[in-house]
Amino acid sequence: MMNTLLQLTTTVAAETDSIAAARAAKAEALKQALSSWSLDDFIARMIDGAISLGLRILIAALVFYIGRFLINRLYKIVQAVMIRREFDRSLGTFILSLIKISLLFILVVVVIGILGIETSSFIAIFASAGVAIGMALSGTLQNFAGGVLILFIKPYKIGDFIEFGGMTGTVKEIQIFHTVLNTVDNKAIIVPNGQLSTGTINNYSKEEYRRLEWVVGISYGDDVEVARRVALDILAADDRVVKQYREDDRKMRNIADTTATDSHNPAGDDPTGTQAKRRSLLYRIFHHRDRLKEKALEWQNNQKKAIEEKIAKVDCSPFVALSELADSSVNITIRAWTRSEFYWSVYFSVNEKIYTEFPRHGLSFPFPQIDVHLPKQ
Repeated sequence: MMNTLLQLTTTVAAETDSIAAARAAKAEALKQALSSWSLDDFIARMIDGAISLGLRILIAALVFYIGRFLINRLYKIVQAVMIRREFDRSLGTFILSLIKISLLFILVVVVIGILGIETSSFIAIFASAGVAIGMALSGTLQNFAGGVLILFIKPYKIGDFIEFGGMTGTVKEIQIFHTVLNTVDNKAIIVPNGQLSTGTINNYSKEEYRRLEWVVGISYGDDVEVARRVALDILAADDRVVKQYREDDRKMRNIADTTATDSHNPAGDDPTGTQAKRRSLLYRIFHHRDRLKEKALEWQNNQKKAIEEKIAKVDCSPFVALSELADSSVNITIRAWTRSEFYWSVYFSVNEKIYTEFPRHGLSFPFPQIDVHLPKQ
């Protein structure tokens, strides 16, 4: 036991002596290096280091500003291409913001590398920090995943009028983490994408046609048939109201749009005839893709029409019926169909016509009333 302790003590002492000797050697080497330097050498080395550092900072700043300028230009070019190609606006805003953030991150890494900082260690530190931040900001990552899900499933798009959680507005932007709604009184509501992707959304712009409904009260004793006839005449006089089938209304409106487009092209002005033949070969080559795209869209529309013709049509004629014998009035329900963009204009217009036409035909709008009977003494 004593021999083991003695050996251990000897080993520790030897290691301590070796460490002290190494420190003494380093100190001696440092003293020799400092003694070999003169004041001029020290100043020259300091000046060289300062010039090198200054050049690195200058180059890094120049690269940063040039890179940011190029990123902004690329952002505008991609945005212009998306607009010209009629790219989906919902997906376009998401992709543009993602591209800009990714390019800015790459630019920052390049600038740090120019400054002399090891980029591999920086990326490793950033990845570790990203994991920690991701765990702390799980809700933000959920919003990002919700944005991706919204762009793929497309429950709504830019320009749709939606309702979510008691909030209504037109979709203005779909960003990476949130969606911006613009209310009818021009307020901006920012809603996280995570909530929108898992919540219940009422999209008023999803369908092409919507049904309107009015409940009108007339007095007891008024002729219900007269009220029905007047209401049907009001709806029949409005061209925006579907007369019977939505498919027929759609065809009529497409014909009207085509006629309006042709009226803007005067006789003798044939942009697809003589002028098109005068186009250069390069112009025709670059516009060949557009023609193919138009043909593909035409084929898709023809397929859609063929499918619609096989589906049984739904009768959407205006409907008027007595719905309730209320306390003070006889309530009549009026229903009609119209295109979604005409919903509110038709609703207010028919409201006004009902108010003016019903009294002209002997129909009155009763006020709430109560009959009180007093017993005679």
